[in-house]
Amino acid sequence: MTEELLHPYARPTKRDDTYIRIVRGSGAHVYDDQGRDYIDGMASLWYANVGYGRQEITEAVAAQMQHIAAFHCFEPFTNAPAEQIAARVSDLVPIDDARVFLTSSGSEAVDSAIKIARVAHARAGHPERSLIVSRGRAYHGVTYGGLSAQGLPANQEGFGPFVDGMVNLAPDDIEAMAAFMAERGHEVAAILTEPVQGAGGVYPPPDGYLAGLRRLADQHGAYLIFDEVICGFGRLGDWFGAQHFGVTPDLMTFAKAVTSGYVPLGGVAIGARVRAPLEADDTWMLRHGHTYSGHPTACAAALANLDIIVREDLVARARHVGDRLFDGFAALERDGLLAEVRRCVAVGATRLAAGADAFAVRDALLAKGVITRAVNNETLTWCPPLVITDDDIDRVVDSFAGCLSR
Repeated sequence: MTEELLHPYARPTKRDDTYIRIVRGSGAHVYDDQGRDYIDGMASLWYANVGYGRQEITEAVAAQMQHIAAFHCFEPFTNAPAEQIAARVSDLVPIDDARVFLTSSGSEAVDSAIKIARVAHARAGHPERSLIVSRGRAYHGVTYGGLSAQGLPANQEGFGPFVDGMVNLAPDDIEAMAAFMAERGHEVAAILTEPVQGAGGVYPPPDGYLAGLRRLADQHGAYLIFDEVICGFGRLGDWFGAQHFGVTPDLMTFAKAVTSGYVPLGGVAIGARVRAPLEADDTWMLRHGHTYSGHPTACAAALANLDIIVREDLVARARHVGDRLFDGFAALERDGLLAEVRRCVAVGATRLAAGADAFAVRDALLAKGVITRAVNNETLTWCPPLVITDDDIDRVVDSFAGCLSR
């Protein structure tokens, strides 16, 4: 037993020998060091869309590392995998003529989008436009920009002071957003939102809400940022949430399923309206970037991952996966075993009946070989790999029913 590893989102006093040590995976299954088999109902942390053990990705990574494992993309250097994944993402997003800035995580992507939105307004002659307006329940990562913008107070507790210029409004109230923009819209750099609020409990937007944000941003000269870190790359039955809801933002963040987690990668797709002031002066330098922005091995993993998604038509399969899983959960709700089922295609949440403990139910499911995530005392979230079989989906539903019945 060792105690040197300080686990993320965990109690620092929890002993290492009480953790489940995952050692391998295949498809939608992972296995621990005791040989126990688990169906992963959460795609690890919302990212393993193509599942585990995909030899194509490991081979692409190994091949890239045999050439050059890592080298930076700061001027004057570049590499082919970074250029290729930027081109692939640009083709997939609904933003016309997008350019792609690469990071290593969703948190870095959100902070990058905030910085790019602010500096674009400053370069356009409007430095007063610095406010970032976000929503309650929002999760935008754990670095200080996204942490300051998010709407989950428990995640912020003790970590202040936060980045100035962040305004968090009621999550589904378009009238409150309109009132704020009418009063202070001239100060707003961007409205920041997840198309579907994910880690905050999986809340799809009210009908017309995202379109309303688009209108308000346009009316008041602000940018619209979609945080697509969970929604992107097929989770909603389209490549991105923007396409699912028919609303096109000015910037889009992505991460997680771009590589299905095999190697960390994230980024920001940036539209022409934002790019224009950044590209207006040939002598100006964007003084922002990360050591691993454009990491060639990570980009090679992403290219192989996207090939699998296309070849196996996993974007379309998301609809089948979501229907089978959440129709099963809806039956449990009708039977009175659940208080509420929320979902958008292949991502969702189940709110337990009064008196149930989500963490206890999570542990009971683990004992049955099913992985879910408790995001609070009453809510479990679900986001299975898109390669999960129908039999495994049925096993998840049956196991959940058994736990709830007890």
